[in-house]
Order: sequence, then structure tokens, then C-alpha cells
Amino acid sequence: MAAGPDVGGPLLSRSALVKRGGVLVVGLGLSGSVFVHRAGAAVSPFASPGPPDPAEASSYLAIHADGTVAVKTGRVELGQGSMTGLLLIAAEELDMNLEQLTFVRHDTRVSPDSGGTFGSSSIAIAGAELRSACTAARATLLGLAAAKLGVPASTLTVSGGVVSGGGGSVSYGELVGGRLLAATLPFPVLQPGQGASKPISSYRLVGISRVPRLDIPAKVTGTYVYIHGVRVPGMLHARLVRPLGQGAYGDGTLARILSVDERSISHIGDARVVRRGDLLAVVASQEYDAIQASTTLRVVYRNPPEISGSGDLFGTMRALDSAGQAPARIQVLQGDVDSALGSAAHALSASYAYHFQGHMPIGPSCAVADVGAGGAFVMCNTQDAYTMRGKLAQILGLPVDNVRVQYWEGASTFGNSPARYDAGEAAAVISQLAAAPVRLQFMRWDEQGWDNYGPALLTDMRGSVDSAGNLTALDDTAFGIPALSVATDVTMQNIGIPYATPGPGSGDAINSGSQYAVANRRVTAKSLPIWNTFFKTSALRAPHCPQTCFASEQMVDELAHAAGADPYEFRLRNIATDQVNDGFGQWRDVLTGVAELAGWQPRVAAASPRTGTVVAGRGIALGGFAASQAGVVAEVEVNRKTGKITVTHLYGAQVAGFSVYLPGIENQMEGNLIMGASRALREEVPFNRQRSLALDWVSYPILRFQDAPRVSTAIVQRKDLASTGSGEPPSVPVPAAIANAFFDATGVRIRMAPMTPGRVRAVLAAAGAR
Repeated sequence: MAAGPDVGGPLLSRSALVKRGGVLVVGLGLSGSVFVHRAGAAVSPFASPGPPDPAEASSYLAIHADGTVAVKTGRVELGQGSMTGLLLIAAEELDMNLEQLTFVRHDTRVSPDSGGTFGSSSIAIAGAELRSACTAARATLLGLAAAKLGVPASTLTVSGGVVSGGGGSVSYGELVGGRLLAATLPFPVLQPGQGASKPISSYRLVGISRVPRLDIPAKVTGTYVYIHGVRVPGMLHARLVRPLGQGAYGDGTLARILSVDERSISHIGDARVVRRGDLLAVVASQEYDAIQASTTLRVVYRNPPEISGSGDLFGTMRALDSAGQAPARIQVLQGDVDSALGSAAHALSASYAYHFQGHMPIGPSCAVADVGAGGAFVMCNTQDAYTMRGKLAQILGLPVDNVRVQYWEGASTFGNSPARYDAGEAAAVISQLAAAPVRLQFMRWDEQGWDNYGPALLTDMRGSVDSAGNLTALDDTAFGIPALSVATDVTMQNIGIPYATPGPGSGDAINSGSQYAVANRRVTAKSLPIWNTFFKTSALRAPHCPQTCFASEQMVDELAHAAGADPYEFRLRNIATDQVNDGFGQWRDVLTGVAELAGWQPRVAAASPRTGTVVAGRGIALGGFAASQAGVVAEVEVNRKTGKITVTHLYGAQVAGFSVYLPGIENQMEGNLIMGASRALREEVPFNRQRSLALDWVSYPILRFQDAPRVSTAIVQRKDLASTGSGEPPSVPVPAAIANAFFDATGVRIRMAPMTPGRVRAVLAAAGAR
């Protein structure tokens, strides 16, 4: 592949684009045959015939004549290490070596549709599909080998993709010869050790291997190509032109244009304006010209509606509720909560607040699009290529089979950031308008000012405990902002596609007390109106969960203190014993696991007076996401003069069912803990009465290396359970654990996150503890 004119990126010719989607064009199975036909090579770079039949093993695997196997899963590598984990599953079930397998780039031309890569579900969902495909393929291959070697299939053994028996041997490559197998997946898909899949007792890789992540060497040496480095012939560079910072969802995201002075950029190279409705962009042959033009172009916008400003965010929520604009629905109702609260030895109530936060990847969103009369080809770091394909077909007015989406890794996303859809959609519209291939990269102020923020949450909690230290009631009322309000992305809004109706706002029922055995429990969701009131929001790493856990796990800690109990022993006494998913005891496992990891010594929190300017404390919290459970212990120091909380050490334990790829999970746990600390202490979207002000790393600060805590992790392996998610769960309890450690250090509760120095000084001063 020839080097392009821009440093760091390949120049892809149009013929290379045709081939780039992978080695396979999937055919259809033929009744009564163990092989399927290979379709003729596609001529158009836009051809997008996927998804292939999800019930056929050939949709997930291609066995080459040289004995290597290409694996397609419909999932993508976002930096979470799941690519290595999925290949371990395939190697295990096929009895091959890891180096014999390759991972095919996700492409709507060749890949199955296994759903988007979100919800920490790659191993849990795509892994089960791949296991089933490999099991079906292996059985078919053994049948072919038995016929060739003249011995029963039950007597054959396989090692490194070579089948042996009866004194002879034959490789998978020799059996298949590049043809595609017609093997049907079992239904339902197989969990580890189920059905005809390999018994867990004979595993040699899954849950055992500590092979380094396969994508890391190229990334460390700088040879890995991210979407930002992709170049194509005849490509123009593009930049969006949007106001600096979005307003409230509705009129504030439409960015209505009143006038554009195209002459204002006439002096900048060959830069020119392209526009469709309220989507405005500039294109130029040189990237810096596009950047300069985007900041120079004179545009007048209609002012967005007035909103609360971040200083009055939670007061606005209360006012809307008082005005009857926050309809309530009961999510959980067990027992008689009010009676239990009224008769308890100790009953407490408190309110907790959690501000808007953002995805904020270090590398901004980027996409390369080539849209012509014959179709569209979009390369980007979307997490959901097939959903994007449907959106692009609608936006561009093209048949869906002529809209091809191909994944190239970016700088992660941590949920539904603009990279999932908006960047690719905007690039495609600009390419169609410019009649040329286009590379669009967001500027920092685009990425942060127009992010799909994680919703702010206000929670009223009540709880009670009896004289023996048993939890008797938990009552959670969450004032929530609809978290899927970006079903109609900004690009779609700007070109006039009608808004989708946002879903209801809520907190999170799982993390509002399901960790404990409490007979009387109520979870109420009050749904706040978003239209022209709050920012567009969507899934941010463990959606709703850190916010909810921040409230509920502080309330549990407060009840432990009221009962005169150690926070860990109080939780252990009240831990949930009901079945969770397909097993029992997961909450106990992570509680005892993290206490052991941290060397927890029982004592009542804040029992001893702290003296001096800097005081230390420790806290514990439980939370979960994606059907997994996590426990976190935080050790902190608080400078009572400056108000700075320093997290010195975070300990995390996790149950994710059968943990497939241990180094990958440990890596994810470490990232979750550090990112959780950053969100707990620093990250907040500031805004005035018109727009978001989160435009850079000063207005939206994140944790710096010098303040990063030490982290220790423990995976509690549960081979008796199905695999569950690992990309998000440990982030959930971190803010609550830090807040509980703050109380242990100071004897004062802090009930608003992020726990910034200003808020720390304020709560200490109010309590007379500075």
C-alpha cells in the first residue's frame, strides 16, 4: 500500500477500497452440501450486501487453504481488548493456535450484524455467537476429516487446526480449500461448556491465557492506522461550522442559520462553503485551509432558548417538578416502604446531585466519506455500522445496499459520543454536496461543545435500619433527563429530518438497592422535559449508574454509621441473596473480594477525630452494569484548606461471569477506576443561560497523570456463569466510594458530584469542619 501525501496515513485507491473490506464475499448455503458458493467479486466500492445469514457459520468464519482462519464478529475494537478475547474463543473451540487467526475489519459488505459495540456486550453476545459458529464448523470439519481418513469422527483429535486419526492427518485448510462451509449454528447460542462446545475442563486458552493484547504492538510502534490517518485520492478536508457550544435539545441543537457571508473566506486558498439546511461546512484541498475557513466564516445564528445555567440546574429540576412537569412512574415496588420507614430504629433522608458529564475522547471524531451517484462508502469509528448504514440511506436518499460502512478505530467513545453516528453522517452529507471524497474531523470545541452528554441526575433518598443493624427500607426518587434524546442526531436535525420522541428520563433501578436484601424498596422515576430545557443526552460509560450509585451507596453508608456499624460489615450483613442473572452470590463475591484486596480492617467510619490540614479516610461501595457486579474501596486524602481530594489508591473487584480474557479485563478495570475518579472529582459541563461552555480541557478538566491514583484489581472468576460485561461496571461505585472515604476522613457528607475543591470547602465550612 503506497504511502499517502499526509504523514501517518495510507492512500487507498478506489480498487483498494473494493478489496479493503476483507477477504470474504459471503454466499448462501446449498441444501445437502457442506459447502456454499463464493459470490463473484464486487465491482462497486459502494456494494453493501450484508448482513449475511446469522445462522450460518460461514458468516463468522472463513478457512483459507493455508490453514489460517479469518474471524468476523460484527463487533469492533474500541481499545477494550475484546478483539483478542473473541479470537481466544475461536481458537479454543476450533483447537487452533491464536497466531493462525485473523480478525476481519467490520464492514457492512462482509460482516454479520451482531448489534452495536456497546453495553459491554461483545464477549457476552458476539462471543456466544462466535462460539456457536466455531462449534458448528468444527463438527462439520470433523465429518469431512472422518470421511477422508476413513475413521469415525469420535476418534479424531485436533491440534493447531490439524485433524489426526487412524494413522493419518489432514489440516482444516486441506479439507476446505478456501470454500465456505455450510454449517448451521445451534440455537440458542452456546455459553462456555454448553451443548457441543468444548468442556470447560479442557480449556487451554479461555479464562487462562495471558497473551498480550494483539492490537497493542502496532499502536505502541506507531504503525497502527486510526481513522484519523486514512486518506483517499481526490479527497477534500472538511470542517463543520456550528456555534461554539450547543444549546438545549430542540432549538438549541438546530443552530438555525440566519445568514452566511461566503465572501469572508474568499482569501483562504480554495476553501468553499457547502450547506444543506442548517448543516454548514467548509471544504478545502488543504486541511489547515479548512480549519482557518471554519473559524473565519461569518455566520449569524438565531439565538437558542434561554436555559437555567449550570449554577441553577438542580433548582430548575425542582421547579419543573413543582409545576407538575415531571411525571412519575414506579420502577420497583416491594413491601410497604412508608410503614417500614415510620417504624424503624433509624430513618434517614438526603438529596444527592450529579452534574452533566461528557464522553470527551482525547482524539476527536473523524470520518472519511465518498458519496456519488452510485452509492456511498463511509469509513469511521462508529460503534454500530448497520444502524449507521440505515441512517445514511435515509439521509442521502440511496438504497441501503449501496451504502457501505467500514470501521476504523478512533480514540474510543465510552458510549454514544458523536463518533457513533454524527461524524459519519455529516461527512457523508458534505461529500454529497461537494461531489468529492471528504475527510471530516471535529475540532476540539465541536467534540466537547456538541457531545451527547451523560445526563445530570437529582436523587432523593430515604432509608431505614432496625436496632439489630438490618436494612428495613430504601426509597429512591430520581429526577431524570431522557437519556436517548439523540435518536435524531444533530446532522439529521440540521437537514430537516423530524425529531424522534425522546424516551422517559430515569435513574437506575439496579444500583438503587438491589445489592442488598431489603424487604421494603421503592424506586420512582420522575421524567423531566428535555425540549428547550436541557442538553441532549445519551449513554455515557455505565449509563445512569454512577449517578444513581452515588446516592444509594452513600445512603447505605449513612445507615451503617447510624447503626454504629463498620461499612463493610454492615453491607455483608445485608447483602443480597436472591438469584442474579444465572447464579447466586455475585454481590457477596465482589464485596468480600474487594475487602480482602484492600486489606480492610473493620471500624466505624469517622469514629476517630481527624486533626491537621490533610486528613485521610477510606470508603467502600458496590455497583454494577451489563449484568456484572463490582466492588470498590477508595483511600483518599483531603486538604481541608484547599478543598482538594486526592485519591491515593483505588481497589476494584469484579464478577463478570466466566471471564474470558483476563489481561483485557484487568486493563478495563484499571481504566474504569481512573476514569471514575476523574468523573467523581473534576468532570462537569459548565453552561450559561444559552449554551454549553465545555469547549476545551480548561473548561472541562479531566484528571491529570500526576493526580492519578494507584489501582489494584481482582477478577472473581465464576466459571459456573455465562460471560457478562467488563467494559463499564467498575466505574459505577467509584464516586460513591470516594464520597464515603471523604466522610471517613472529615466526618462531613458531600452530596454533589463532581466533588470539586470549591464544593469541598463549602460543605466543610457549613459543617464547621475547616
